Amino acid sequence: MSLLTIFATAILPVIGVAGAGFLLGRFKDVDPAALNTVTVFVLAPALVVHSLATTPFPGTTLVRLTAGTVAFSAVMIAVAESLGRLRGQTEPLLGAFVLVAAFPNVGNFGIPLSEFVFGQTGRSTAILVTALQGVLLYTVGVYIAARGDDGAPLGSMKRVLSIPLVYAVVGTLIARWLGLVPPADSTAMQTIETVGIASIPVMLLVLGIQLSNVDVDETVTRVTVASVAKLVAAPLVGLAIALAVGFQDPVVARTFVLLTAAPAAITPVILVGAFSSTTGDTSPGQYVSTSVLVTTLGSVVTITLLISLLQSGLLV
Repeated sequence: MSLLTIFATAILPVIGVAGAGFLLGRFKDVDPAALNTVTVFVLAPALVVHSLATTPFPGTTLVRLTAGTVAFSAVMIAVAESLGRLRGQTEPLLGAFVLVAAFPNVGNFGIPLSEFVFGQTGRSTAILVTALQGVLLYTVGVYIAARGDDGAPLGSMKRVLSIPLVYAVVGTLIARWLGLVPPADSTAMQTIETVGIASIPVMLLVLGIQLSNVDVDETVTRVTVASVAKLVAAPLVGLAIALAVGFQDPVVARTFVLLTAAPAAITPVILVGAFSSTTGDTSPGQYVSTSVLVTTLGSVVTITLLISLLQSGLLV
């Protein structure tokens, strides 16, 4: 498959919907907070429940995905922390640097992209990785964002208890283990599926609206190293971990690597805004927001090339 075909079939649909959200945010006074709330508390949990309830993944695959996601985050945090300190970065921008490099946008970018490229298996893989990373972001991520402030970062982690995605994952896995999941063609499951499917375009619209609010200015030059770490180093680490974990399903392995190459996540913008200090010329919020925009634009090229390599079978 040519790079142009890959771009047209996998990348362009994602960019198109996100672009519509970007234009909407530019020309209309749209607050994405309401859409975010609907997605986080209703649409995304429904998507998680239906996908995990109907996924053909065996227990070993679930364990490997969990191990891979945790290992990737740990390695990238260590790499980003070391690189940032070598460059003389200090808090609170050091925390922002680490969050940008370590946490990819596996949700409102990775889920639709994975479905376009790898179908139902890709979507199921991306949903589980999103749920796992969500737990890491609202625990380890909160600590990283808050350590440059005077508050108590450990006390702030209790907010993870309000994330429906966590309960959706745990509850659905327990229901599967107990054999309580309704049939896929039942009214209940079809209703959950309908609600969950709506989350994919809404996620992309929210991404576009959020990017439309980014104030780029001179901050672009300051996020170059973090952006390169996110777009180049992260997928290399993801590939190494995928090979080490040994996924039995090659589509799951390829989706995992693809997700690690996604641009910087949006959630850290919220985290640094809520928990980090704003001392210095560049605030952590500006730093992360600009990184999200730069890596999202840059990923059009890097992810197109990566998809070509993954579909050829040369990597995993």
